[in-house]
Parts: sequence; C-alpha cells; structure tokens
Amino acid sequence: MSAPATDQRAYNFSAGPAVLPVSVLEEVRDEMLCLPGARTSLLEMSHRDKAFVDILHDAENSIRSLLKISDDYSVMFLQGGAALQFSMIPANLLRGTDKSAAYLQTGTWGKKAIGEAKKEGKVNVVYDASSSNFNHVPTASDYEVASDAAYLYYCSNETIQGVQFHDEPKCPESVPLICDASSDFMHRPLDISKYGMVYACAQKNAGPAGVTVVIMRKDLLEIGSESLPGYMQYKLHAENDSEWNTPPTFAIWVLGKVARWLSDDIGGLDAMEKINREKASLLYDAIDGSNGFYTGHAKPDCRSLMNATFVLPNDELQASFLSEAAGNGLVALKGHRSVGGIRASIYNAMPLEGAKALADFMTSFAAKNG
Repeated sequence: MSAPATDQRAYNFSAGPAVLPVSVLEEVRDEMLCLPGARTSLLEMSHRDKAFVDILHDAENSIRSLLKISDDYSVMFLQGGAALQFSMIPANLLRGTDKSAAYLQTGTWGKKAIGEAKKEGKVNVVYDASSSNFNHVPTASDYEVASDAAYLYYCSNETIQGVQFHDEPKCPESVPLICDASSDFMHRPLDISKYGMVYACAQKNAGPAGVTVVIMRKDLLEIGSESLPGYMQYKLHAENDSEWNTPPTFAIWVLGKVARWLSDDIGGLDAMEKINREKASLLYDAIDGSNGFYTGHAKPDCRSLMNATFVLPNDELQASFLSEAAGNGLVALKGHRSVGGIRASIYNAMPLEGAKALADFMTSFAAKNG
C-alpha cells in the first residue's frame, strides 16, 4: 500500500508558484469533482452562475476584512500577472500626461516595471540600488519625489534578491503610492489607506498562478483614457465586478480559500506576521551563526521575511547542499542566477516546522563542511 499523499510531500521552498496550505489543497481536492450544492465542478461552471459570483464576492470580502479595506477602494481580480501591471499602471496613470512617474529600483521586478513604464511616458528613477546588486532598500533621506509626480512605484519584496521594505517608503501626500506586493501580500497587516494602489499576483504568497489582486483607490479609476484597449482599463473591470471578460475562476476560488485560511485557521494577519517573523529568524540565525560559512545577500536591516537568500563558500558545496537538502525533503532551494547560492522562500503557507527543518539542516551542513 502506497503512503498517503501528505506523507510524500516535501517542504517546498519554491519562489513561485509556491507552497499552498495543505488544508486548502485538501479542500480543493474534495470539492473538485462537484462543488457542494452546485452539482458540477467549479471548473465546468459559468462565471455568470450565481454560485461562482458568490465565490468571487466571498474572496473579495475576505480580503477586504483581512486588510480592513474601505469602500474608497475597488478590489479587482485580473489576469496577466505583474507583467501586465508593469504596463497597465503607466498606461492608465502616466500616458498622455505631462507628468513624470517616480520609481524606486530595488531589484529585478522593479527594474522590469521601469522598462515597461518608459514606453508610456516620462519616468524618474529616484533611487537605484543596482550598483550593490540590489542588496538593500533606501531610507527616507536617500531620495526625493516631486509633489506633482504621477505616482511613486515600488516593489515591497524582491523575491530574487531577498530584500524587503518593512515600512512604506516616503511619499508626498499629493502623490499616489503604488506597490507591487506580489511576494508578500497578506503576510502582515497593511494600512491600505496610505496607498493609491496595491497589487499582487497570487502565485507567490496567496494562491495559485492565474489571478492578480488589484486594490485601487476609486478616484484613480477615472484617470485612464477610454481610448485604451478594453482590458487595459481599470475602470471597466471595477464597473463589471471583475467580469468584463471571463475571470480566472479556479484561481479566484483557491485565493478565497487561502484568505479564509488566514482568517479562520491562522487568526488574522497579526498572527501571520508573528509566525513569519519566527520562521525568518530561524533561517537568519542559522546564517549569522555559521561563522561566515553562509553569507546573506541582503543587508540585515533589509532582509526579507519571505525570501532568505545566501551563498556558500564555493559551487561544489552549493551543489552538495542542494543535493543533501533534497534528500532530506527540502526542495526548490536553488537561488536565481543573478544572485546565485540558495533562496529559501518561506511564504505564509510554509509551516514553522519546514523553516525549522531547513535551519537545522543548515546548521548541521555547516558544522560538517565548514
């Protein structure tokens, strides 16, 4: 007799698509063939069916409740991931204006966003951390944003480099603050009222690939030109309840379940943040306690709670680390080629036991090979 599927699961440290809560996966499995009360699978259901519309609204309400989002904001479920938002944001808020958009370049994803924004209008990179291979984020005194800027854009957590803003960057009140929160969405409480827009593709920290959550202040919905292609207009998505076209029904369904897991099983975002800090401390303590065997990429005050990045003394040890880790049920740890080394993504759904298992392995590996 084969072992239960849950017993076969490794601790998955993938940067995305990433780990999901086991209880959510089990619920999806149990309801996949026939959604309770619907007599059909969610995968077979029209997006106009009341059962799915209820699912969509439940997902929205769960996110609103977790983040305490006011009625001043629309919550939309879009497709295209962050890659589409790189273009959609400046197309709506910059194109055709005489303004300049301000960007903080603190990693790979911010850099990609800047490249797309330049196709739509004037861009001012007010801070660029590329000379350090993006190992930090700026302080308030490191940059200035013009009071008439179209917006200030930043990526709150750079998955590749493992750097994270632990507070909102400095921004004039007159300038909408826009955040790509794809890899740390709902990892802690967030004061949405400080933002013009927050968006997150779900597959890193909130659900499966295919859906992007866009939280946008309603006054900004009016800025985009009606000459834009329909899908590119935020206003149309808001007016049509995220159903201007067929939405990613499966991804929204699972996203809603993850949001309820955060609320009902974890106890909310304050509790989630506490767990995330504990997980991250385990890994960073292993790095700092290794007597230099492991070297972290990010400066200590900018370290990510979601993606711990570090290197070993040489490539041979790195290969041994990855091989032995996999043999111990610790997988998807290879770092991105631009940074090298190891990247351990410890998103919300990574259990504390997984972080502890990795930290213990790191300590024993360093003791054996240091």
